[in-house]
Amino acid sequence: MHTFQPEELIEQWFREDIGEGDHTTLSTIPEDATGSASLLVKEEGIIAGVGIAELVFNKFDPQLQVVTLIRDGAAISVGDIVLTVEGKVRSILQSERLVLNVMQRMSGIATETSRYATALAGTATKILDTRKTTPGFRYMEKEAVRIGGGVNHRIGLYDMILIKDNHIDFAGGIEKAIRSARSYLDEKGLDLKIEVEVRNLEDIEKVLETGHVDRIMLDNFSVGMTRDAVRLIAGKVETESSGGITFNSLRSYAECGVDYISAGALTHQVRSLDLSLKAKF
Repeated sequence: MHTFQPEELIEQWFREDIGEGDHTTLSTIPEDATGSASLLVKEEGIIAGVGIAELVFNKFDPQLQVVTLIRDGAAISVGDIVLTVEGKVRSILQSERLVLNVMQRMSGIATETSRYATALAGTATKILDTRKTTPGFRYMEKEAVRIGGGVNHRIGLYDMILIKDNHIDFAGGIEKAIRSARSYLDEKGLDLKIEVEVRNLEDIEKVLETGHVDRIMLDNFSVGMTRDAVRLIAGKVETESSGGITFNSLRSYAECGVDYISAGALTHQVRSLDLSLKAKF
């Protein structure tokens, strides 16, 4: 299993953005020029990516002095200053866009996740993310969900068994798919949870009869069907609602008693939060 190392991504980001050199900065800013800048909030929300921003600045130039005023997960308002950075102007300018890209994207996700989590307040239901993420940026996006008050679903294909409709159809049915997954885990000596997607109440009965499952995903169930499904499952395994759920219908599904609601919209439809880095004089 891969252990996430943010430094690996940061090096890649620098190669992508700077390449052979930031010719604009190198041609207009003296090498010995120093200065400072502030990261300003231009839109209210939940801040995320501060820790990554610190790493970016430090990775590019360890001599940069970063003073963090607002930490990840805090509510922010227009005009707030999240951090200041001081040192070589060339270093500030070359790392500026990377910091903003990461923080704007992560803060947008954290803000939207917080909105969903707040809508579920008072219920026992938790909001989950999905694998509908930006390639190469998944860890950042899932961390933003966590910062915003959500819960991470599986990180990738390697840390959970999630048997979906296509797996079931190709495997020859729910029972065969579950038994094959269970045998595979036993053979490989893996301790992974098994989740199965179901499309109707009959599928649920098959899953419960087969056993060896930790969670049932109720795919595209109506609120009424969800209520019936939760009653049928009766707490034997965890439940997750997914598919066709909007922000406006979110609480209705939660009130059916499901343990989780997963929402791809947290990461693949979100709008970045407006932040800027301005020179201080």
